[in-house]
Amino acid sequence: KFEDVIFKYLNQDREILNGINLEIPGKKMTALVGQSGAGKSTIMSLIPRFYNIDKGDIKIDNQSLYNSTVNSLRKNISLVSQDITLFDDTIRNNISYANLDATQNEIEEAAKLSFAEEFINKLPRKYDTLIGENGVRLSGGEKQRISIARAMLKRSDIILLDEATSSLDSETESKIQAALKILTEDKTTIVIAHRLSTILNSDKIYVIDMGKVVGEGNHKELLDSSEVYKNFYEKQIKKA
Repeated sequence: KFEDVIFKYLNQDREILNGINLEIPGKKMTALVGQSGAGKSTIMSLIPRFYNIDKGDIKIDNQSLYNSTVNSLRKNISLVSQDITLFDDTIRNNISYANLDATQNEIEEAAKLSFAEEFINKLPRKYDTLIGENGVRLSGGEKQRISIARAMLKRSDIILLDEATSSLDSETESKIQAALKILTEDKTTIVIAHRLSTILNSDKIYVIDMGKVVGEGNHKELLDSSEVYKNFYEKQIKKA
């Protein structure tokens, strides 16, 4: 739950979020939609406490995030985004970074479910292949599958998803979508939706515009009640 959250970045006069109220149901998918710069990524960044809010509160199961340690909070959250941090190390160590006690079998299972196994098995040293600084030897789609494998290995209850897959070819994208479907099943998922199918499949959608919530509901309800959403949706259809 976000309760009257106000936030601005340091050295900025303008509030990025201006009295945000959200209620995100457990074990369901909630999408944030809106134009670029509306505040969606900022909302997502506040959940693992990459930043602290200026006013209001954010609660999980009615307990304020600010009453728990950052470490215990982040243990229960997985983030899959465009900006994937990878290390100049083996594929095995890059996946197991999410759970250092994971066995080889668990690592391989996560790689299989995330469709990463497909490209790993073609590499000369398979799981022992060094991927270079920030995964320079991997393509965008391969990096994203490593990131999803990590999230699967972590088995956290909350999944944060910035599913920008615009730079991927359609075959890779469909594999990543299939992997994300497995990852998010029965998890509390908050997704910044860039794709039409994600918007349509979400249990709840919040429309964010200039740091405020300007609409909420499912796809059908929002088509009737929100002009901002309708415009956003029609642009997406044209893209598709």
